[in-house]
Amino acid sequence: MEIQKEKILEVLGGIRHPETKESIVAMGMVTDIKYREGDLWFGLQFSRPNDPFIQSIRKACFRAVNNKFGDGTLKEGHIQVQVPDMPAKREVLPSVKNIVAVASGKGGVGKSTIAANLAVALSQAGFSVGLIDADVYGPSIPKMFNVEGERPTARSEDGTEWIMPIEKYGVKLLSVGFFVKPEDAVIWRGPMATSALKQLISQGEWGSLDYLLIDLPPGTGDVHLTMVQEVPVTGVVIVSTPQEVALADVIKGINMFAGEKINVPVLGIIENMSWFTPEELPDNKYYIFGRDGCKNLAEKMGIPLLGQIPIVQGIRESGDVGEPVALFPDNSSGKAFHDLAQTVNKALETRNIEMEPTKKVEITTK
Repeated sequence: MEIQKEKILEVLGGIRHPETKESIVAMGMVTDIKYREGDLWFGLQFSRPNDPFIQSIRKACFRAVNNKFGDGTLKEGHIQVQVPDMPAKREVLPSVKNIVAVASGKGGVGKSTIAANLAVALSQAGFSVGLIDADVYGPSIPKMFNVEGERPTARSEDGTEWIMPIEKYGVKLLSVGFFVKPEDAVIWRGPMATSALKQLISQGEWGSLDYLLIDLPPGTGDVHLTMVQEVPVTGVVIVSTPQEVALADVIKGINMFAGEKINVPVLGIIENMSWFTPEELPDNKYYIFGRDGCKNLAEKMGIPLLGQIPIVQGIRESGDVGEPVALFPDNSSGKAFHDLAQTVNKALETRNIEMEPTKKVEITTK
């Protein structure tokens, strides 16, 4: 028995696109409802060929119709997915010389502080620098650069929307934090988080850069895999504190990037919070989290220790007020980051001389 088109639309109207939160009927996605030789058929029109929710929406439609009107009302294969032709692939970041990921095995080790100050120090050394805040669930770069209230502008060219990075202290910046309120929690499933990262990378108007730093979320997950699939990462630096509980996660991070499937060069480890020196006792060092943990691990794994950054109140304060301490190279803390920038730059130069350019990762499932 044929069911009225209006009743089918009513059922499908309850399905919402996870990204837009709108009804798929209101969006005009449901097309061409008809019966062919007694069987129900209809189309689902998607606006882009790489919509990550194609299969989940198709399955939701199949279940909704059969739950409402009985099993067998809609058969597998009777939903015709319609997508526009995939445009010719353009090269991503063609004018960026070095793409450097800043990663950590666990949270709370000061990875974003390192990324922000390294970007500023490289810029002050005369390099053109961009910084992507890819920590989509906890974006902190806007606060560290005192640009929380700013919103990037966009321009359209040949059907592509280009996002114009915010520029501060000589560094071009893009972050999910520019598009959400600072007090709001970012509650996204994996596909939405990875889609956001893809946009920041491929639709950012980065221009010519010597360095594009990507501040990754802690751990290893979807965002990391998306990054190495989207762009050829020149190298990664791993940030950690010296204590054993942090170092255990560092090993996992190194193994992920250096593994056969990912194969991104690990430039070295940066040890943060290496020691504490009180202002009134400038010659004293207190190893609160243990001594030389990253140095010993680096030696054991045969990778460089790129630098040791102490616990200094001024580093924390500068991040809180949006003025990275690397802006002040005459300060001992600022000098530490300028020394780090020189070391990282030398490591990149060595890597580029001794190794072939990194290729984007092709991950296939059988």
